[in-house]
This record gives sequence, structure tokens and C-alpha cells, in this order.
Amino acid sequence: MPNRATFKRMEESTREDWACILPEAMAMARTLPDRVLDHLRLLDGDHGGFPVDRLTHSLQTATLAQRDGRDEEYVVCALLHDIGDTLGSFNHPDIAAAILKPFVSEENLWMVQHHGIFQGYNFFHHIGLDRNMRDMFKDHPHYQRAAEFVERYDNPAFDPAMEALPLSHFEPMLRRLMAVPKSSVYKAALPGGKTTA
Repeated sequence: MPNRATFKRMEESTREDWACILPEAMAMARTLPDRVLDHLRLLDGDHGGFPVDRLTHSLQTATLAQRDGRDEEYVVCALLHDIGDTLGSFNHPDIAAAILKPFVSEENLWMVQHHGIFQGYNFFHHIGLDRNMRDMFKDHPHYQRAAEFVERYDNPAFDPAMEALPLSHFEPMLRRLMAVPKSSVYKAALPGGKTTA
């Protein structure tokens, strides 16, 4: 059994306590890609009424992005953009953005976090919402990036006849992306880390 910290309140913690906690936290961080992949697999068979299940949609979106020449970071964003569907029924883009935030650029993060409103252009009018809701962001520097993501990759990825690359194809990309955070308040505590949050 690993050593454990002894404090009952965080303010009582000591350097010795954190010497127990940090190695455990680092081991947990190294397995983040495994947990993300496991959660993606939970989307297999979950149609939610859509023409394809949520995993197939994610794989189709990532496949389209890769075949269009997008870089690995963008492709992983495409793969994970709807990972929050099962946990964030009313805010799924925020879940995906929270997972990706330490590892991706600001423009890709914004694209993922706002893709739901941009996808709304294609269906909001069917459910009593304003399909032009995305216009509130029309002056934002990443507006076009989000609109293009939806139009080229997210929107057409509901096709039962479309062949998508398997999850195993994207796994190495995801592992490379999540190997080291680009920005995190905790980055300075990592070996050789510098704060960029």
C-alpha cells in the first residue's frame, strides 16, 4: 500500500505529505489517455436517436479532419469534441474543452468549446432555437475556425455509409498530445515544468 498524507485539512498539509501525493498524481496523469479512450469506447452503440452512434460520429469527424490534412492536435480535437455527451447533457462542449484545455492551442480550445452553438446553425430552428445564435461571436477571431470545423467535419459526420478510421488509428495521436501539458497551473510542479497557464 502506498504511503498516504496525514492531514485532515488541506491547510495542514506539509512538504512530506506532498512528497507522497505528487508521485501518485503523476502516475494518474500518465494514464489520462487510457481513461479518455475508455470513455470514448462508452460511446459505442449509444445512438441517442442519431443515424450513427456517438463513437462513429467522433471517428468520422476525426477521419474527415485527418484526410483534409489537419495536424494531430486538430484531429484529436475532432475526435474528442463530443466526448462530453454522456456526462454533460446540457453542456457537452464544455466537458470536451475541459479535457483538452491543458494540451491544445487557444484557437482549437475555443473551437471545441463553441462547436455546439455553431452546429446549431444546422438544426436549432427545428427545436425552437435561433439557428443564428452563433452570430453573437461574429467578431471573434476564431469564429471562422469554428464555423469551418462544423461545416467540413462535424456536420457531415452522421453518415452510416461513411467509412471511418478505427479508434486504434487515433490512439497514438491522443497519447502524444496528452503526454505533456502545454499550459496548466500545475505545470511548474512537473519535472522540468514551467508555468504557462
